[in-house]
Amino acid sequence: MRLPRGWQNWCKILRRLGDSGILSSMDEVQLLAGDQLGFGFIPDPYLPPGKNEFWIRDEQNPKPEGYWRHLTAKEIEILVKNQNTSDDWDHILVTGRFDPHRLLHNEFHGLVRIGAMEDGVLRHHDLKLPVGISRSRIISCDIGDNVAIHNVQYLCHYIIGNRCILFNVDEMNTTDHARFGNGILREGEEESTRYWIDVVNEAGGRSILPFDGMIPADAFLWAKFRDDQVLMERFFQMTQNGFDTRRGFYGTVGESSVIKNCGIIKDVKIGSHCYIKGANKLKNLTINSDAEAPTQIGEGVELVNGIIGYGCHVFYGCKAVRFVLCDHSNLKYGARLIHSVLGENSTVSCCEILNNLVFPIHEQHHNNSFLVASLVMGQSNIAAGATIGSNHNSRANDGEIVAGRGFWPGLCVSLKHPSRFASFVLIQKGSYPAELNIPFPFSLVMNNETKGQLEVMPAYFWMYNLYALKRNEWKFRTRDKRVRKRQHSEFNALAPDTVEEIFTALGLLEEWVGKAYLEQGSGKKSGEGVRSEPYRNLGRSLLKEQPELIRGLTVYGEGMENSNRPVVILKSVEAYRAYKDMILYYGVKTLLDAWERGRYSSFEEFRRSLPEAVALKRETCWFNLGGQLVPASKLEALLADIRSSRVRTWDELHARYDTLWEEYPVDKLRHAFQSLQELLEESFSSSLWRQALLEAERIQEYILQGVIQSRKKDYENPFRKASFRSEEEERAVLGRFEENPLVKMVEEETQVFKDKIRKRSIRKDPS
Repeated sequence: MRLPRGWQNWCKILRRLGDSGILSSMDEVQLLAGDQLGFGFIPDPYLPPGKNEFWIRDEQNPKPEGYWRHLTAKEIEILVKNQNTSDDWDHILVTGRFDPHRLLHNEFHGLVRIGAMEDGVLRHHDLKLPVGISRSRIISCDIGDNVAIHNVQYLCHYIIGNRCILFNVDEMNTTDHARFGNGILREGEEESTRYWIDVVNEAGGRSILPFDGMIPADAFLWAKFRDDQVLMERFFQMTQNGFDTRRGFYGTVGESSVIKNCGIIKDVKIGSHCYIKGANKLKNLTINSDAEAPTQIGEGVELVNGIIGYGCHVFYGCKAVRFVLCDHSNLKYGARLIHSVLGENSTVSCCEILNNLVFPIHEQHHNNSFLVASLVMGQSNIAAGATIGSNHNSRANDGEIVAGRGFWPGLCVSLKHPSRFASFVLIQKGSYPAELNIPFPFSLVMNNETKGQLEVMPAYFWMYNLYALKRNEWKFRTRDKRVRKRQHSEFNALAPDTVEEIFTALGLLEEWVGKAYLEQGSGKKSGEGVRSEPYRNLGRSLLKEQPELIRGLTVYGEGMENSNRPVVILKSVEAYRAYKDMILYYGVKTLLDAWERGRYSSFEEFRRSLPEAVALKRETCWFNLGGQLVPASKLEALLADIRSSRVRTWDELHARYDTLWEEYPVDKLRHAFQSLQELLEESFSSSLWRQALLEAERIQEYILQGVIQSRKKDYENPFRKASFRSEEEERAVLGRFEENPLVKMVEEETQVFKDKIRKRSIRKDPS
């Protein structure tokens, strides 16, 4: 090979740069003195006077005086014979039950403290390893009692708990400025290095700081009230001040944890009873785990800059960056979770989730589903092919989608942001060409390309799919396996938030039916600029007294799609009645449950027990704080306490959530009572109560029959039978309809409900 001209001169220049130290300071790979391996963990500027670099380590792993001792000459001889090496054997400290024979082919650097080593084997599933340390490089670590550490190429600045297994790990390392996934800064760090999570909005306008213990309610308040600068500053301070910012914390592995066949684990705090196998890279994380709610992380996983809750499972090639994964949630089969908070009891498989805040109980299982820049308020299900928001189908990258509880976009749904959906909205398959604002809860949304119109059927679930509605409630409760409930949730579909949406929907139906009648039914024209109240009064009268006059009308919605094509409201008469039944059922059921709990002997006694101020105006605004419903007045009082520093820490805020949850049954009872009075347009009396009970009994029977019919049609569908050669095969695969557990449960509920009603409706009160 012919060298270029002047190469000798370039070699001389490089040698001079190397001798001067200039080149080495520019190079990321530097040659340091041999005695620096295992020492100098905390830079001198961050060491308080009189403290050494191990002072925080001693705080993390305190031991009584005399717990550690130096090696004996005999122990050193055995260690050397077993091909162990150390820079200085005086830096190896052990306990009284230390067995040097159990250490083979290891390198020790820095201060290493090793617990008891007894003759035995640690077993985890089918993996059995002898207690001891072999073929590992240990740098400045504390190692608990009876551990099995084998083939760990680099274990640096970690505190390992008792009975842990570390097997076939490439690198476990902790830096002096490790934050363990929290959005804080250590001493001396630049603000530009802080990690934020850009939830809900891709442009970062709703960024929050992750922290260990964050629940969806925290993320919601921080992301939602962006115009409140005082509140934003308080949340920032609560996060930064909520953690010790000193440099020098070691990574930890809690007792009885197993880590095997992993690549890189850096700046990670791991709880007890955690199981990590085959992970590629774990960096800057807190992994919460304990004996009651162990967390598991599996093959091919790469997780960076995040918080993982108790009882979580992350398996099979998942990627997550800048995230919070709340308790008992799962990532599986290549799921990608980026700049997002995923609420409790959620499962995400295969798909991609970017810039989202998702409340508890979210299901998304398909590789070709895509969720971005959204606030999804839980109890949700995203089907295959769904593309929910993003600048891929909109001109801007700062739009948002807000979806209430029970959001359910069907197969191959494509939505543009910004869009908003009420609770329990089912979206039929289709590519929706414009932004949507759907105010009708429990509705079905359809893109009718043949007619060139958007169609919305309010109260669809109540009218045609009660099985799905009841199954969801049952599923939410039975799948909640949390040992400790840090985020409270309302599981009932009918609750103050959805009932208030129903009241809004009733008003819109009345207004739009009134307009439709004037334009199509009466021959009169509705003038532009006319106030909505006359339309509403007319529509209410028609819907209540003369529904036959409007059955043939086409009712048009307004402000529901950002386009010029018509929006048609389907089955307005039936939906109006369904919504009223839903309010009545919610009101009676809530009051009846309260009556049962209180064991009142008469209506008057029950009436006197109702909360104070029941005659006041109904609370019409409720906030969903991560699944927990809070009236607006109480939320504002809470925010005021945060602004004024009466609530100073996240723990104090969580305690206030608990208090609000304890008060919720009374708040809900008051709301149910006032909703019933609003619906019936009468003062609450014993006669009105008996009337409401009889109506509720009818509705309960309707619910039962709706559940039966919506499920039974699946068994009677001839096309469903086509894949079976006989009825016997069908029964063997699907079971008998009569044995369906949900149907049986609703039958039992119906009987219990009717028994309660009969007890209350027969009793005569003096009032």
